[in-house]
Amino acid sequence: MLEKALKGSKAYWIWVFALLGIITVGFSFYLKQLDFGLGITGMSRDVTWGFYIAQFTFLVGVAASAVMLVIPYYLHNYKAFGRITIMGEFLAIASVIMCILFIIADLGQPMRLLNVLLYPTPHSMLFWDMIVLSGYLMINLVVGWNVLDAERNSVPPAKWLKPLIYLSVPWAISIHTVTAYLYCGLPGRGFWLTAILAPRFLASAFAGGPAFLILLCLLVRKVTKFDPGKEQIQSLAKVVVYGSIANMFFFLCEVFVAMYSQIPEHLDHLQYLFFGLHGHGVLVPWMWTAMTLIVSGIILLLIPAARKNEAVLAVACIFTFIGIWIDKGMGMVAGGFVPNPLHEVHEYFPTFPEVMIAVAVYGTGFLVLTILYKVFVGVKTELAA
Repeated sequence: MLEKALKGSKAYWIWVFALLGIITVGFSFYLKQLDFGLGITGMSRDVTWGFYIAQFTFLVGVAASAVMLVIPYYLHNYKAFGRITIMGEFLAIASVIMCILFIIADLGQPMRLLNVLLYPTPHSMLFWDMIVLSGYLMINLVVGWNVLDAERNSVPPAKWLKPLIYLSVPWAISIHTVTAYLYCGLPGRGFWLTAILAPRFLASAFAGGPAFLILLCLLVRKVTKFDPGKEQIQSLAKVVVYGSIANMFFFLCEVFVAMYSQIPEHLDHLQYLFFGLHGHGVLVPWMWTAMTLIVSGIILLLIPAARKNEAVLAVACIFTFIGIWIDKGMGMVAGGFVPNPLHEVHEYFPTFPEVMIAVAVYGTGFLVLTILYKVFVGVKTELAA
């Protein structure tokens, strides 16, 4: 089936080579980082996780969101999602690949990744994060590819795939739960030290991921002959709004606890993010923008007439996706490090090389996604013909 990715229109090849160009430019900055070290980033002694880990945290949620298609289709026999389930699984593959690349970029020296394999430490959450991410990548690759191949040959999927499909449901939840545990398992960081962090991560995943998938469905419909279906898109829109509401509810719970208790370890981080602290507030406009976008997305998606208008739906999904990207990325990571445990403010903001390396990783992810979707659409078009 991979040969379908080698055939395409002029626009398709322009897109592919544009992505390759972006990757090449970003990789040149990565070579500079490899030579000079992480000193070219905005990270410091106080902020040891930055833009790379922020993107990793966000993309784990995008990967986990595929479960919102798998559960209705495979477990509850919701046939409508059969048209787009593989799109969700292929999105998960591209997202996990980007997650791994962001981790490699954050390590500075890529060979350090081998330490996890050569010196496994089961008591470390990083070890389990490697297990769940690599496992989820393989599960989606095997299930998605084999189910698509079975559809192409007009035969039922192999019976041995069913246990993997069922396994993918708890595994999807586990990848984001373990990611949350990486944060809330650090007792010195009051902003992350909350038991509700994992549910909050999952809620944001079930909003941001399906929102992006809706945008992909609308794009695929526009540039190809395959129609993911109006019912499918509307069902996903409901998932987005419920996930977004749950995410905001969990966030407001955190705000109440911090404001009512007045414990500095919790309160200072929120104050820094939304109002500034000790004269520092580089993230304040970003956080208010994120909250405005998320709330606006919820309002638009709650109105049936607006939700059924696909132009408005696209705007709502863009608002939701960007809002969660800001809040869950830079807001969550930088907000947890600033202020430090001594309540000193040493701000962080990504440097230009840091951003360019991140753009290259996103370019790689979109290239993988483009190839997978080209194969998927090719098979679907072939079957329709």
